[in-house]
Order: sequence, then structure tokens, then C-alpha cells
Amino acid sequence: MKNQVYVFMGEGANFPAGIFESKEKAEEVIKRYSLTGILSLYPIDMLLYDWAIEKKYFDIKKEYQKSPKYIGQFSCASVDHFHYEEGVCLT
Repeated sequence: MKNQVYVFMGEGANFPAGIFESKEKAEEVIKRYSLTGILSLYPIDMLLYDWAIEKKYFDIKKEYQKSPKYIGQFSCASVDHFHYEEGVCLT
């Protein structure tokens, strides 16, 4: 069972431009359109917040870190991510 997907966020985007089952499929599209942005590997069926706590990448240290707003905007540098510029992977 697949429990991760690749999410592509174009430069300056507020929402993902695409979600892919594999890095290869994502890179094919990124290269075809010479896209600039970040491809990140995300868990599915759970919030990134819960994933980071489960993997011990994040510890709640302050009360505001339990708030819905914080959880809804949470991001984690520990997910695998790859930077692209004009379709070329830089990382």
C-alpha cells in the first residue's frame, strides 16, 4: 500500500500544481514544462503535523503549537524535497 505522494508547488504558488505517485512521473512533467518550484514527499491519510511528531522531527513546546491555526499551517523541513529551476533538479 502506498502511503506517500509527491506534491509539486510551483514558485510563488499558494496551492499545489500537481500530485504524483512517483518522483519519476513528477520529474517528467516538471521537465516537459520547464517548471520552477519544489517537489516534496508527503505522507497521505495524516497531517504533516502528526507525521512530524510521530517521527520525532517536532516537539510541542508552546501552547499555541496545539492551536488549529498552527496545525493547519504546519510545515516541516524534514520531508524529502527537491528544488527545480526551469525543469532542472538543483538538489
